[in-house]
Amino acid sequence: MHVRRLLMVSLSVVLVASSAFGASLKKTVAVSRFENKTSWSGQIRLDDGMADQLTDALMKSGEFMVLERQTLGDVVAEQDLAASGRAAKSQTAQTGKLLSAQILIKGTITEFENKSAGSGTGFGIGGIRLANKREEAHVGLIIRLIDTTTGQVLDSQRCEGKATAGGMGVGVSVGIVDFGTEGFSKTPLGKAVQITIDNAVAYISGKLKNVAYQGSVIRVSGDDIYTSAGERNGCTVGDTFTVFSVGEALVDPTTGEKLGSEEKKKGVIKVYEVQEKFSKAKAESTLNPAAAQGDVIRAPATGGK
Repeated sequence: MHVRRLLMVSLSVVLVASSAFGASLKKTVAVSRFENKTSWSGQIRLDDGMADQLTDALMKSGEFMVLERQTLGDVVAEQDLAASGRAAKSQTAQTGKLLSAQILIKGTITEFENKSAGSGTGFGIGGIRLANKREEAHVGLIIRLIDTTTGQVLDSQRCEGKATAGGMGVGVSVGIVDFGTEGFSKTPLGKAVQITIDNAVAYISGKLKNVAYQGSVIRVSGDDIYTSAGERNGCTVGDTFTVFSVGEALVDPTTGEKLGSEEKKKGVIKVYEVQEKFSKAKAESTLNPAAAQGDVIRAPATGGK
């Protein structure tokens, strides 16, 4: 009985350690500007506001390393400069490689409604109005998860939020939406936006658990293999990664679609030192062929819905 209990405890420790390893690695994501397909008049602020709110929520979740939208815009501008031929290739960002982002998140706002019924009496200050009405707000958003290497849409999902309020309530006049104000967050429309964002974060978190963590070999010096997985990604000493060489990109000559690249498994490396933005590892057995700068490293997906 004692031996059996000891074995069960040991197995539990192994499972917990394995789960913790998978959960500790944070995939790097970038949030693109949202597209507004509603009739809401403050389109530019609505696009930016919801994209910024999703970025903030993803960062606060602690599950991801999130690239700022402004940084994303700078990289895209850099890629456009490279494509124009006006700058040396060695000094520009490679097209299709958005910094170290593994997943690009794009959103399309499909519904942004605030309906009211009842007495319209009340008074307003600026864009905020107080009125004795029942208000119903509905926000709809389509989220797409895109592989930044291939450009393939991995998955898409409609996320929505609804909220109501009755009696003397706070509403928002049609126009530019200021997402940063406390007044807006307390309105039915503000609450509906927050519910939508929360649902989007839950969806993204669940789906990306089915996606293997991916990084790269950034340098090889003797037996030391430097990787892009650092403390900011949740990498710890003892983590292991499978190394793959990546061949020439395969593109459909008819459609121009990126089909991926040929890969060859080289072997497994184990991390022995971790810094903020990188880590150092050694091969657990002989890599065939040897690791090289630009190789891809992957850790298993943890699984999810």
